[in-house]
Amino acid sequence: MSDKARKLFEALDLDQDGTLTREEVITALRVKGPSLAASGDLPFWGLGNADASSALFDSADQNGDAVLTLEEFAAVVDRRFGWR
Repeated sequence: MSDKARKLFEALDLDQDGTLTREEVITALRVKGPSLAASGDLPFWGLGNADASSALFDSADQNGDAVLTLEEFAAVVDRRFGWR
């Protein structure tokens, strides 16, 4: 797992409970996404609308429990963003 994936996960974990919900991902990317991209913590092309954020969540939710762990999240974003 890359440090970038860990840092992005922590930025998106709005309630700081160690997991991400679909709503958390959508909200955090909408609110924090532009500043995360500007600081280099998220590729600009990684910014998207609610549908794109929801699709990212679905691709990462490997066990279908409607929450993402750091490991599930990192496996997808490291591959998708070329961080690993």
